[in-house]
Amino acid sequence: MREDFLHFIWKHKKIPTANLISTTNEAIEIVKVGTHNYFAGPDFFNSQIRIGNQLWAGNVEIHIKASDWYAHNHELDANYANVILHVVWEEDTAIYRKDNIPIPTLELKTYLPEELVLSYEKLFSKSGKSFINCEKQIEDVAAFTLRNWLDRLYFERLEDKSKLILKLLEDSKNNWEEVLFVMLLKNFGLKINGDAFLSLAQHVNIAVIRKIGGNTMQLESLLFGLSGLLDESNDDIFFKELKKEYQYVKLKFQCTGDGVLKPAFFKLRPPNFPTIRLSQFSNLYSGQHNLFSKLIEATTLEEMYSIFSVDASVYWDTHYTFGKESKKSKKKLTKKFIDLLIINTVLPLKFCYAHHHGKPIDEVLIAIISDIKKEENTIIHKFDALKVSVSNAMESQSILQLYNEYCTKNKCLQCAVGNRLLKGND
Repeated sequence: MREDFLHFIWKHKKIPTANLISTTNEAIEIVKVGTHNYFAGPDFFNSQIRIGNQLWAGNVEIHIKASDWYAHNHELDANYANVILHVVWEEDTAIYRKDNIPIPTLELKTYLPEELVLSYEKLFSKSGKSFINCEKQIEDVAAFTLRNWLDRLYFERLEDKSKLILKLLEDSKNNWEEVLFVMLLKNFGLKINGDAFLSLAQHVNIAVIRKIGGNTMQLESLLFGLSGLLDESNDDIFFKELKKEYQYVKLKFQCTGDGVLKPAFFKLRPPNFPTIRLSQFSNLYSGQHNLFSKLIEATTLEEMYSIFSVDASVYWDTHYTFGKESKKSKKKLTKKFIDLLIINTVLPLKFCYAHHHGKPIDEVLIAIISDIKKEENTIIHKFDALKVSVSNAMESQSILQLYNEYCTKNKCLQCAVGNRLLKGND
């Protein structure tokens, strides 16, 4: 038995509300269950409960066992002084306020419908399951319910991604261009080099980027040098040119790479090597003036593809690392990689910027994300196998939010799918 299940029961009145009796034989009528509180303090605020002939207004606290009241030291906490009803699965002891006045208690186990308990046990039983709790039942949930929930989850995911953006905005004193630079460079590093590229971005003064941004060689040398990619000796001519340029830029702008994490090559496919990604990033910034404004003003996916249509420097046409030649190929940003940049950088930034200025943006975001192909990964494939169809990036992002924030955390009772499975058809 889980406490959040008891919250669910109370919130949705899943017990027969007629003829409820407290553990001291007083009639209980639930006039208003109250507002569910997800933070510190009693579980439900502003409830209205008739106990005997008296109507009480106050808060409701819920526990598995009544003794949890003392285990959590609620008798010493002023936030619980206005609890009018203690709702428990099992009353194993009488509960008193600080002034020794008893708190009326409702014991649920004598009222709970057996079919509801069985549905709950079925949902949370691990027997025969290998992926998520509802894997054998999610197909039974109406498509309308699931789609509405996934729409909400996409914006919930945007809000989660906004947390870093808002922190960077605060740190930069509302410098949106700097926030874009940091977020974009971080996401050029993908999962393996994301932290390294983030540390690099946070060591670069945006004022320096403005001054040298039009010079690809200088920008590339700065990013390579600060990342430690020019530390070793190498007879390669381009390497020596970059290193010489870096020494000049470093001295001129008093830059230091102290504290910058060195990016990794291990476990990466050559197109994702940090050498290639940093060169592509440098060419993006040197080739685009007013990049932030262009991305904020873009309203279609094609506009964004055009903005991100860049190659690495010519040297990298025949190299992935310094001094080792490879088959000639243009190291152009692929649509798949650009999609990731749009999903993880551009759209969250547009979302934050619009909300910061009080402008409606949701329809534009939906139009863009819906035009992007769905992401391909193990989680999406497993939901596909459960007959939860995913047709675009908005839905794949929603599925990832569902899995990471609800399924893996057993938050089924805060999920529309879990709620529907427990509520049945009512």
